[in-house]
Amino acid sequence: MIHTVRLLVVEDDDAIAEPLVEGLRREGHQVERVACGGDALAAPVPDLVLLDLRLPDIDGYEVARRLRARSAVPIIMVTARGEEVDRVAGLELGADDYVVKPFGLRELTARINAVMRRVEPARDPAAVHPGGLEVDARARRVRVDGAEIALTPKEFDLLALLVEDPGALVDRRRMLREVWGTTWYGPSKAIDVHIAALRRKLGDPGRIETVRGVGFRLRSP
Repeated sequence: MIHTVRLLVVEDDDAIAEPLVEGLRREGHQVERVACGGDALAAPVPDLVLLDLRLPDIDGYEVARRLRARSAVPIIMVTARGEEVDRVAGLELGADDYVVKPFGLRELTARINAVMRRVEPARDPAAVHPGGLEVDARARRVRVDGAEIALTPKEFDLLALLVEDPGALVDRRRMLREVWGTTWYGPSKAIDVHIAALRRKLGDPGRIETVRGVGFRLRSP
């Protein structure tokens, strides 16, 4: 069950922002709206950020980069830019989802709920895996050889999926379904972008193996 979510809407267009905020409040969420990147960065950290990319002061990508540098707060980019290169750029900065205008309130609410389900504390306790990898699903923390590493929500969800059964193949369709909450399957670099980031942060590129054209698995001795 998804409870009330504290949302920060970053949108400079009143014609878009006002009905959006009203609709989200009708859905039971607590919503604060700001109209520029500076105010977004100065606002208290919410449960989730809805971030427009075209802002009057700071580019939305830069706002996302600064938010991600200091927090793992989930970010859904809301923008008119629909090309793949824009989506990939957003995902590389740690965005959890990407919604292209125009969109319906139902679609956006579903995406908010899907993201929040993925970032809620998981049921399983901490577990130690091969190579000194410790994944604490309840606290959403990861350590390698005792040192904690910072992951974005999607990076954590991907790793948690892989560590469920070290050595077992996890296909791309399952990753899209369980981490991104979608059944769509087509050309996308989203998974590859996040797997590459995971490999860098875990400090051993070979820890996550690629099964070309199928998916990935966590290396198991």
